[in-house]
Amino acid sequence: MNALTVSVVLLWVAVIALAVLTWALSRQVGVLFERVAPMGALVTDSGPAVGAASPMFELTGIQSERVEVGMPSATPSLVFFLSPTCPVCKKLLPVLKSLRRDEKNHLRVVLASDGEAASHLQFIRDQGLTDFPYVLSQELGMAYKVSRLPYAVVLDPRGTVVAKGLVNNREQLDSLLNAHDMGLASIQQFLGGDEALAREQGHAGHAHAHAHAHAQAQT
Repeated sequence: MNALTVSVVLLWVAVIALAVLTWALSRQVGVLFERVAPMGALVTDSGPAVGAASPMFELTGIQSERVEVGMPSATPSLVFFLSPTCPVCKKLLPVLKSLRRDEKNHLRVVLASDGEAASHLQFIRDQGLTDFPYVLSQELGMAYKVSRLPYAVVLDPRGTVVAKGLVNNREQLDSLLNAHDMGLASIQQFLGGDEALAREQGHAGHAHAHAHAHAQAQT
């Protein structure tokens, strides 16, 4: 009887230990899934909705260049709202430079901000941004309801808003471009279950996505 009792106790201990290990493993799998899942830009409900026409602006850039936003163009546009005092914005500048260099025939990158021109001109010189269209327009930021930085809007050649959101890192900026390539409003929509449709629509943007991946490898 003593041996049987000891065996039963040991069996229950083993069962409990196995249950604890299974629970711990399931938690680790959940954490791993969260870490490897694509991190999309934080899409906001304010400003022009995805799928709506963008407000149209004819602006003069800080370097006296003509800059059109929201008007029909030959290529899609990425309007990136930034500030010289925003450290996250500065971290994303190498990515923007890579985009401009490697996809200049497929994507136009416009930098936008507001404030005093002198500080922005110094910022352009310090960061090597002279090749970018750079506009100071409070009206532009108000039209897109930009309240936090950095913020990005992707427009198709017709001037339609196809993706937008707060971009705090490289992955979130990439998510806007990838969502545009797949014909979706956001990566969150893709993760929400419309994957088959996204893959079908994504074939049209495969060439652009390939070029974008090459641009990432260069940085």
